Amino acid sequence: MKTRVLKYALTASLLVWGAFPATAQDKPQVVSVNYALQYFAERLLGDEADVTLPVPQDVDPSFWRPSIADIGTIQSADLIILNGAGFATWVDRVSLPRSKIVNTTAAIEDQFIRTESITHSHGDGDEHSHEGLATYIWLDPSLAVGQAEAIAAALTARGVGSADQIAVELDALRADLETLDATTQAALAGLIDVAIITTHPRYQYFAKRYGLTVSALEWEAGAAPNAAEVADLAALMEQTGAQMLIWEAAPPAEALAMASDLGLKNIVFPPLAQSVAGRDYLQVFEEAVAKMSEVNTQ
Repeated sequence: MKTRVLKYALTASLLVWGAFPATAQDKPQVVSVNYALQYFAERLLGDEADVTLPVPQDVDPSFWRPSIADIGTIQSADLIILNGAGFATWVDRVSLPRSKIVNTTAAIEDQFIRTESITHSHGDGDEHSHEGLATYIWLDPSLAVGQAEAIAAALTARGVGSADQIAVELDALRADLETLDATTQAALAGLIDVAIITTHPRYQYFAKRYGLTVSALEWEAGAAPNAAEVADLAALMEQTGAQMLIWEAAPPAEALAMASDLGLKNIVFPPLAQSVAGRDYLQVFEEAVAKMSEVNTQ
């Protein structure tokens, strides 16, 4: 009798659990090294997998250092999406399963931009260098298409998500990126002769794609510049005749006022290594481009 009761109880439990949808842990797990690539993967997969960026929101993914727990989570993922070009310095220090890795720029390495050697810190006391390659490749939508295609191929090869859905979503994502590229080309055509300063060297691929003349400072993202940094800005303005200042994160209001007083048009253009609350990759990009295009009409 007891055996029969236990059997019925077990059967009932299985039926109850079967009535619930699969939990997050039942879905394939995909890890990305930056938001832009996370966005591409999410577009391709929809609800068929969980795509995460393990870097805290207030940390620069370029120089994040994962904990042992973070490393375990990354290693256990079904796919690990890398940017290549030296982005995410932790990648070279951690053993990752080669079969789970996709380097999204492996097929476009011939289009990498080489940079000068610049060594500085980001407020935590740890110095790092920008020597070697520019890494924010996704800021050129034409190259971002190649990154999205690499992600789609890797997802399909590993059986993460539906191959048919990925193919359909890739076509839609490719179309969106190509439209973004075309509209940006048109919007910024009048800025070819306008010198631009950026608060950090993030925008090399963006500048190259759209024929812009850009000089970079080395300011902390979102922070108000000190007197020495303001002097550097003024000197660079005099040297280049710059009319626009691109901030990678919104600074305090007084910093924006300072730049305006110097005669600069302020543009906040988050470089999309991290997400921006309430806006996705396309929206952030389009908004920044729209504000930049206004400079030529004022």
